[in-house]
Amino acid sequence: MGMGEPLYNFEAVRDALLIAVDGEGIAISKRRITLSTSGVVPNISRAGAEIGCMLAVSLHAVHDELRNELVPLNRKYPIKELLDTCRNYPGLSNARRITFEYVMLKGVNDSLGDAKALVKLLKGIPAKINLIPFNPWPGTKYECSDWERIERFSEIIFNAGYASPVRTPRGRDILAACGQLKSASEKLSARERLALRAMAMTD
Repeated sequence: MGMGEPLYNFEAVRDALLIAVDGEGIAISKRRITLSTSGVVPNISRAGAEIGCMLAVSLHAVHDELRNELVPLNRKYPIKELLDTCRNYPGLSNARRITFEYVMLKGVNDSLGDAKALVKLLKGIPAKINLIPFNPWPGTKYECSDWERIERFSEIIFNAGYASPVRTPRGRDILAACGQLKSASEKLSARERLALRAMAMTD
């Protein structure tokens, strides 16, 4: 939902979503609505109790020091507090897992130690971890992790029993996601490129 941080505006978001899921309203299944948050801890459990939707959390780091930098809200609600709240999310089950978003930043949060720490942090939380190749913007100091590293990172998470899809932000062409394989993509036929793009856009 593109409305900044929805949990700062809890009542309005809740009321809009309850209309969306109401039989008399738009009647969308609650399981098809995912509320995305940077971690406004007091309102996470309310979202589960009062809306009953799926939850996505922008995690991006396994240590507070780094997360403070990447997600400034962490200074107010640090990782331990955030994950305790997630662990107690109303209605949490294997069928209703929490999605954790994790953007892959080269040499910043993408070590294999980070992957193992992530698995340890999420222990006991039915979860899926979306790994997002970083898409650099002009002037940013961050770079995207190497593709091979993303795959190894994903493997560690997968082997620990979590789904760890590599998400290309907003359906961007998979091969272009990190600019890693640009020359390879230029050699592909138009049909192959379309197939890849379609794949990148599916859930």
